[in-house]
Amino acid sequence: MPEAGGIYRSIKLAAQLFGKPLEALAPEELHRVTRVATRQQEIEALILETPEAASVMLPAASIDASLMEIRRRYADDDEYHAELERVGLDAAALRQAVARDLVVEAVLERVAAAAAPVSDTDVEIFWYMNQQRFRHGETRVLRHLLVTINENLAGNERQTARARIEAIRARLLREPQRFAEQALKHSECPTAVHGGLLGRVPRGQLYPQVDAAAFTLAEGMLSEVIESELGYHLIRCEAIQHERLLSFAEARQTIREHLDGQQQALCQKAWIKALHR
Repeated sequence: MPEAGGIYRSIKLAAQLFGKPLEALAPEELHRVTRVATRQQEIEALILETPEAASVMLPAASIDASLMEIRRRYADDDEYHAELERVGLDAAALRQAVARDLVVEAVLERVAAAAAPVSDTDVEIFWYMNQQRFRHGETRVLRHLLVTINENLAGNERQTARARIEAIRARLLREPQRFAEQALKHSECPTAVHGGLLGRVPRGQLYPQVDAAAFTLAEGMLSEVIESELGYHLIRCEAIQHERLLSFAEARQTIREHLDGQQQALCQKAWIKALHR
């Protein structure tokens, strides 16, 4: 049976790489997890032999907090312990694997802290060389109302549903301020509870027919009735944020964090590479 650390490592990687439990992985996904886990195990073994690892004082509370985070993924203690048994872990083995993981993280954080600081000049150069990364496409604040088509549901037959949404549209043309109220009363979209508010939406997020109509509306404008495979829609455009390039002041902190992360990763990589010598 694989050692506890290897099982725990593979479970974590399955979640991180594919968002799945280990047993749900397809063969090619399992192969990738196994390959990455083996490489990680080799690196972790080298890290744990270093003086830096020996000097880590790991509080029991840190281990407890990580174990509690794992426990919260399960409905109750029975489900939690059944899962541990299924993958071949017990509470003691899991605690040991988590502690090992936390020591490795602590060492790598210390190594990263020694990375050379990013200068203001570095940030400015990155900005001028990569401005297109900071171009934000047009977004719109939209409200949505949906009446579905269902020939087997009274009141939602195609003709009846069309008549219903046309009547709603006529009311909204007279009193546009009532959109939230009408959505709450009549919409069959989950956004009805929020007055039909979709929030700030970029292009390409909605059904194609709805998206095309939404991005032709002026602020405050109500759409014609739009038909999609879901049914009939009305869209109201509340506000438009036009495409724009972030200013340096807006982008500066994001750039600094990105470059800091790069520097720290390079520092860690160089340190780990030296362990192989």
